[in-house]
Amino acid sequence: MTRWKLTIEYDGRPFAGWQRQSEAPSVQQALEEAIFGFCGERITVNGAGRTDAGVHARGQVAHIDLEKPSTEKTVRDAVNAHLRMNGHPVAILSAEPVAADFEARFGAIRRAYRYEIIARRAPLTVDAGLAWHVHVPLDAEAMHRGAQHLTGKHDFTTFRAAQCQAKSPVRTVDAVTVTRAGDRISIDVTARSFLHSQVRAFAGSLKLVGEGRWPPEEVAAALEARDRARCGPTAPPDGLYLTQVDY
Repeated sequence: MTRWKLTIEYDGRPFAGWQRQSEAPSVQQALEEAIFGFCGERITVNGAGRTDAGVHARGQVAHIDLEKPSTEKTVRDAVNAHLRMNGHPVAILSAEPVAADFEARFGAIRRAYRYEIIARRAPLTVDAGLAWHVHVPLDAEAMHRGAQHLTGKHDFTTFRAAQCQAKSPVRTVDAVTVTRAGDRISIDVTARSFLHSQVRAFAGSLKLVGEGRWPPEEVAAALEARDRARCGPTAPPDGLYLTQVDY
């Protein structure tokens, strides 16, 4: 038996999220079926984070246990071949053998997400479904100033989805940065763990700052209120990417 660490990229649009569901396609199911096609083993793919419906990944991490002896290249390429055969926009970027006690979810010390906004009047073509299309200009510098109020250890009730099942709303956010490249604005957030829809809630509130509807200081006031009604609109899943998991 070998435990494998998989680094995974996927387009979340066709899926109801990471986690296997009885009546909707999931990334986990796509991977488990591809692995069965490769080696005939029914296994569970254990992911580092349960991304929601429509959310993407450039650096999701998972672990699996396989009886079949294999090499890193074979696991990567064979699973990818079955994913392509099944028409799934999922790819194994790397597969590496790890210690038997490696845990993709519980061993993670930091997760990084990026939220992509494209602020322009013209409709999206190449990036349709892969970024949040905002039709008005946004002030990225003001958004960055507002984002700094979100760093540190706080009660994030304001930025927590109603269906969040976490026992506590307290989280420690390591960093939030907002940068611009042309009409693309990227919000990068790192923390050990996140509440349900927390990054999308951040993005929706920071958009209000970018539009000039909130001063940057309003982000702090919303946070301190600990009231979901004080949050800006939750941004759509289109622009959210799990980019990296550190161990």
